[in-house]
Amino acid sequence: MLVAPGQGGARIVSLNRAAQQAGLAAGDLLSNARSKVLDLEVGDADPAADAAALSRLALWCLRYTPTVAPWDEAGGADGLFLDITGCAHLLGGEEALLTDLERRLRAFGLDPRLAVADTAGAAWAVAHCGAPTDRIVPPGGEREALRRLPLAALRLSTDSQALLRRLGLRRIGELADRPRAPFAARFSPEVLLRLDQALGRAPEPLVPVAPPPLYRAQAAFLEPILSAEHVLEAATRLLGRLARDLAEADAGARVLRLLLFRVDGGVQSLDIGLAAPSRDPAHIAQLLGLRLYRLGSGLEADFGFEAAAVHVLAAEPLAGRQDRLGLDGEGTPPEALACLIDRLQQRLGAGAVRRLQPRASHIPERAVRAAPPSPHAFLSRRSRRGGVAEREHAAWVDGAAASRPLLMLPRPEPAEVVALIPDGPPRQFRWRGVLHQVAQAEGPERIAPEWWRAMEEATRDYYVVEDDAGRRFWLYRAGLYGRDAAPPRWFVHGVLA
Repeated sequence: MLVAPGQGGARIVSLNRAAQQAGLAAGDLLSNARSKVLDLEVGDADPAADAAALSRLALWCLRYTPTVAPWDEAGGADGLFLDITGCAHLLGGEEALLTDLERRLRAFGLDPRLAVADTAGAAWAVAHCGAPTDRIVPPGGEREALRRLPLAALRLSTDSQALLRRLGLRRIGELADRPRAPFAARFSPEVLLRLDQALGRAPEPLVPVAPPPLYRAQAAFLEPILSAEHVLEAATRLLGRLARDLAEADAGARVLRLLLFRVDGGVQSLDIGLAAPSRDPAHIAQLLGLRLYRLGSGLEADFGFEAAAVHVLAAEPLAGRQDRLGLDGEGTPPEALACLIDRLQQRLGAGAVRRLQPRASHIPERAVRAAPPSPHAFLSRRSRRGGVAEREHAAWVDGAAASRPLLMLPRPEPAEVVALIPDGPPRQFRWRGVLHQVAQAEGPERIAPEWWRAMEEATRDYYVVEDDAGRRFWLYRAGLYGRDAAPPRWFVHGVLA
């Protein structure tokens, strides 16, 4: 039994089950307790040490949920609140989580009292004053679970409890069923506030022992690990999982925390800060390896680590980008590109990989031709700096190819077009059975065929048009009014991004 100075002398602040069975209670005067029980074992309470121990235990409980809040009442450290929303299924449900938590706490020499409820107040009440078999309150069942519990289960002050007892109230149900106005007038706001918090009518914000992470990955080990090499390997695997979550959110980590949970209940924490947002597991694992190397013998494994977690405490937007192929250097061997081509062909099919080769024609479908992939031709073209082939290729990329749509149809497809004037831009067009109203148009870009094909092919006037839904198309009119005998016709040649 622990005592601390109080009004009228030393008072009991903590006692075991045997003392409770002897009729003692927290808040009793030590002198009165000695008159009831002769063989008392009394010690001085140390609230600071209790709070420190509770904080260490709260860090260890982060293995179950990222939100753990110590509960410190006036008498000192009293327990922990674990917000297991979305976490219980990871351990097989609420009952399995309580069983695992109780087993581990008893292995530490503790005698825990556990309960699960929708509100922190109801969970505290059932854990402290409820029956051992009623430790899981069903959703919405707080009122029924609290009805038979004593008023002390509401975490009321000693003065409020004494005043309620003088009025003949002993159970929470007797308070909950009465009109609220008399209690609001005669009692401090604490009474109705605690009742509303337990029933879920009022919020009860919790102050977690550590800020909840933005992203989190955790793993438990079949056998405890001891060496820094094993710790780094486990952390690398966890970082790989986090990288996928960060990539889905287009985010990169700036501050990470590695938590190592020891078998004896201790927790070792390592924080890593990055100069720029990153989700590269290899880069972050390298930084963790440097921290572990710097720790050396300071890695307090003791009996080993049974679980590890990596938390992302701060993140920033990081847009996805195309990875480099590693083929930009002048000394790149053709074998590197050949290996890439082989992988693409095996994944996509033999005919799916082609190399576009520019040709001397302004007609879009004849400006390039598809050639078989050749790493030697690609690298030789890049290596001849300032050569004719490179100048032709650069002119093609910077000129016509740069202004072409992202999706160019293999063959132009006919379209029904309505224009305000015969040689003006289209106002609406029907393509593939769908009618599009043109919101704005740009053009024309006139492209004539080669001189030796001028008698067979018509001159084209290309327009970039955008419909009222924001879709952009590449259309052209084949033929000129007043010059060609046949009436001009319209075609859709591509779709722009």
